[in-house]
Amino acid sequence: MTDATPTPQGVQFPATSGGRRTSETGRRVFAAAASAVDRDLAGRIRDADAWHERYADLLCELTRAELQRPGDDPEAAPRAGLDAVHASFTFHRGDTERSLADALTMPAELELQTTTVRGRGQPARELEIPYAGRLLRGDDLRHQLRAWVTAGTIEPSAAASVELVAANPDWLDLSDLRVVVLGAASEMGPLGHLLRWGATVVPVDLPRPRLWERILGAVREGTGEAQLPVRHRVDPDDHAALAVVAGADLATEVPELAAWLSGQEHLDVVGTYVYADGADNVRVSLAADVLATELTRRHPDTTLAGLLTPTDVYAAPVPAVEAAVGRLTSGGLASRTANRVSRGRGFRPQYEDLVRTPDGEEFGLADGQVPQQGPNYALAKRLARWRFRVARADGIAVSANVAPATSTRSVTSNRLLAAAYAGAHHFGVEVFAPETSTALMAAMLVRDLRDPLAPGRPEVTLGHPLGLFADAAAHGGLWRLPWAPRSVLPLAAVLGLPRTLRTG
Repeated sequence: MTDATPTPQGVQFPATSGGRRTSETGRRVFAAAASAVDRDLAGRIRDADAWHERYADLLCELTRAELQRPGDDPEAAPRAGLDAVHASFTFHRGDTERSLADALTMPAELELQTTTVRGRGQPARELEIPYAGRLLRGDDLRHQLRAWVTAGTIEPSAAASVELVAANPDWLDLSDLRVVVLGAASEMGPLGHLLRWGATVVPVDLPRPRLWERILGAVREGTGEAQLPVRHRVDPDDHAALAVVAGADLATEVPELAAWLSGQEHLDVVGTYVYADGADNVRVSLAADVLATELTRRHPDTTLAGLLTPTDVYAAPVPAVEAAVGRLTSGGLASRTANRVSRGRGFRPQYEDLVRTPDGEEFGLADGQVPQQGPNYALAKRLARWRFRVARADGIAVSANVAPATSTRSVTSNRLLAAAYAGAHHFGVEVFAPETSTALMAAMLVRDLRDPLAPGRPEVTLGHPLGLFADAAAHGGLWRLPWAPRSVLPLAAVLGLPRTLRTG
């Protein structure tokens, strides 16, 4: 006789007659969002077969529909999507199943304690960006930013944001800020820079000593301080012992983290930088959303922060579209021949048209989705985008910038993605090293926190809400690529494969 299957714990996909089927949940959530702007599209999403194959095209249609038909409430689609997510998912503890909202007030099984650790480093007085073995600052940094703009690697507004921070070095003194960092050990997160610039951070990550050794190393090198969640108190100077007792699991310990974070007297920023593989990415992203939403409700002057993946569908500004179309026109016979030989599948133009909003704004649809990342990845990333839009509409300041394609461990562990990234430069896409991406994106976070004209502030007037993500996008060149990224991804992988074999 075999033991019964353990009941799944923490944040969980809804159970159906066929089990916890993530594709069915994703279709239902995206259909709910689409129903706010296009009922026909909602029906096609709901009835879509082979969701893994069709989701990318349908999410592109959803972005188009949001631009063309926002309705009375420009945030109707994000609100409907978030409502569907929160109504569908549940929180499990033992044999008890609760709503996500109820998880916040469930009795904590463990009372997390707080240990404060202070940095020993020297304060940073100037913005520095590591790049290609150099540390860029001053004129060197400005020259590189302009070179990226010329190459189409980042939008001009991204360069302007970083230059603004470089020109205001006093902005880098973050000693007045207290920042919650969910997913503190994330390879793309800003933890090290926040500490280097003197912030007080409240880091949250899994209770794994290896992760906390990395977090504590960043604390030691910085000038700020960290207030750690620990399972029981140990000597704060014994970092090896601290790494063993620190941390909490976002997906399964929502009540414990909610109780612990409720003790924070004030918060200036709540940043979400979590990541996991497959369906767990949705679970942990939703747990972070539950906690971040509760924290911004309690602290309405708090800024909600995070990063946006370049591999999604965005409303690209007209200059980016025009640059891509210009490169397509000058591409010559080779790309046109490849398109014909591949029967239209390869070297497809990225922009077929411009999408006009009811207010007369125009955007192109920059579709950087990578099918190998899958629909669960798409759901987790749209969840974050929806939350940023709804939070801003409800009066919460946000910092939500598109990060460049980056050679993180999660990317390079996927052989096909690693090969495609290695060959991306053949098509004008630059894949950044993690240390460069994190420094750039941390600088943009500082811009969003210090600049009163930052578009994430609710008092700053925007056109269509999706224009928020068009500002300061450091997409690595994807938006100005003349061809649809998915149509050249296989060739990029072929060209990059030898390089990955050499370094593998």
